[in-house]
Amino acid sequence: MTTQTIDGVSVNTQANVYFDGKCVSHGLTLPDGTKLSVGVILPATLTFNTGAPEIMECVGGSCEYKLDGSTEWVKSSAGEEFSIPGNSKFEIRVTEPYHYICHFG
Repeated sequence: MTTQTIDGVSVNTQANVYFDGKCVSHGLTLPDGTKLSVGVILPATLTFNTGAPEIMECVGGSCEYKLDGSTEWVKSSAGEEFSIPGNSKFEIRVTEPYHYICHFG
């Protein structure tokens, strides 16, 4: 199921802008202190580094991703998610706007 709304959150109104505007997100904090970011990646192939483990939840569009150490591109579409280990990196390839929620672990 695709997340449509997230109720009861605090929103950081200052956007996180990466890769010359190809990725823009806003940080959210849930009442229990859980941190998320909600954003969009525009068509591009980008490499992201992780500190903590992350789960990327696709809420619109689609992407292909390749985890560090893998040679395989895997598709992720709306309603699907994928996990990235902490202290790692992943490549993401987007051909249409990819809307996501990033869950930090």
